[in-house]
Amino acid sequence: MARQTSDAKREIFSSRFAFVAAAIGMAVGTGNIWRFPRDVGAGGGGVFIIAVVLANLVWAIPLLMAESLLGSRSRLGTIGAFRAFMGRKFAWMGGFMAVVTVGILFYYTVICGWAIRYFVYAVSGKFSSGVGRQQTQQLWDDFVGNPAQTLLFHVVAALLVGFVVLRGLKGGLEKVLNITVPMLFVVLVLLAIRAMTLTGSDEGLRYLFVPDWSKMLDGEMWLGAFVQMAFSTGAGWGLYLTYSVYMRKKEDFALNSGIVVAGNHLASMLAGIAVICTVFAVQSPQYAEEAVAAGDQGLMFVYLAALFGQIPGGTWFFGPLFFLVLVLAGLSSLIAMMELAVRNVIDLGVKRKKAVVAIVLLTLVGGVPSALDLDVLTNQDNVWGVGLLISGLFAAIAMMRFGLERARRALDLTSDFKVGAWWKVLIGLFPLMFAVVFGWFMYLSITDSSQTWYDPFQTFSIGTMVLQWTVLFVVMLLLNNLFARKTSRSSLTTGGDEQASPTHQGEAV
Repeated sequence: MARQTSDAKREIFSSRFAFVAAAIGMAVGTGNIWRFPRDVGAGGGGVFIIAVVLANLVWAIPLLMAESLLGSRSRLGTIGAFRAFMGRKFAWMGGFMAVVTVGILFYYTVICGWAIRYFVYAVSGKFSSGVGRQQTQQLWDDFVGNPAQTLLFHVVAALLVGFVVLRGLKGGLEKVLNITVPMLFVVLVLLAIRAMTLTGSDEGLRYLFVPDWSKMLDGEMWLGAFVQMAFSTGAGWGLYLTYSVYMRKKEDFALNSGIVVAGNHLASMLAGIAVICTVFAVQSPQYAEEAVAAGDQGLMFVYLAALFGQIPGGTWFFGPLFFLVLVLAGLSSLIAMMELAVRNVIDLGVKRKKAVVAIVLLTLVGGVPSALDLDVLTNQDNVWGVGLLISGLFAAIAMMRFGLERARRALDLTSDFKVGAWWKVLIGLFPLMFAVVFGWFMYLSITDSSQTWYDPFQTFSIGTMVLQWTVLFVVMLLLNNLFARKTSRSSLTTGGDEQASPTHQGEAV
């Protein structure tokens, strides 16, 4: 049981830039490109942005700092990290966090497959002049109604990511993300600049940034902002924890977390400008409002796709560029999700090659239901998207059990500015914030007359969420002893990390 896999010791990010680029790539995903522009418009423009910024400050940054401590000090994935910081009885919490993210991985490969397919559509001239919303709607319906196509591109996405993860940190993740993440921002800047130069784009900017103060006390708006923040930044996913396993010693936990959140927010803002300004400039405000109300898929693949033929250079340049951004954002997040799963399997004593093959096969099978049925994909998005809030709560609880002051001192060792009592206060308040956000979500679901909240077979209901979460809780608890016994021993207990705090009493047994 004293063994420690050499994989984590051998592979370390070569520089702060490499780590931050990977972490920003983890955070920036398709949600930044299609979910944020829709939510910010529907949520009151500038008011929603204020709410998201506040959520980032009180939730995302403190939580990412906690994840960085969990990963860098244990040098293990989510399961081993929770065991190391909380004791053998709590390995199941790391398992819960891992499965929530793997649940997202299953359907996220399908979404990334959509982006790849639409990039192919764009470069082949499908969105030429004269192509309107009816044609793009038919194109979307034909694509998602063709199981062979949706499955094919799901497989393509999974295999692409598997190939990168198979090559490890140096040969795969770092090389790819050092190129794709800067490229992602360059393209987003180009798209945002182009959108703002279109006649009529000022209406889109007004829609995005002018606050609708009447929504300031709207509970649904605040709930949407916190869910958007959790889904977008990756706080609570365990992805940042996983990348922190490969973090160099003497890294600045606080500064890195702030940079990642700022970079993610910048990507969201650029995407919002590019999407909303284009829609308002090329079409009427009524069209724009219909596009925002059409949901994530409708906004991207129907309404926005119909506009590229109406923009100078849209058919041959900006259309392909936009869907390239969608592909890059999706792949960079998928790489982190798959690495999280692979890291946990490696910690069980499996070689990377076998671990990657196993996770890729699992992803291919696990994504089939979502590839074949949009209702299943929507269900899984709701179940595991909200489940991220529970995962975030577990990370905060791990810090509390480890000792907030003890954790603060460990964070402070490498920070350029002092990690003061503010971090302890915010982590200490996390259960209260969770109770408010999660409780409000439950209340809205129960009082929504259009939903049968207790139906476990409905696409969106409390019943379906509670059922799947309960099954996961039970399975993880049953596997806890196996996890605790099989997972590699942490450097917290072996003394392998010179910066690690003294052995935690719960793990010393």
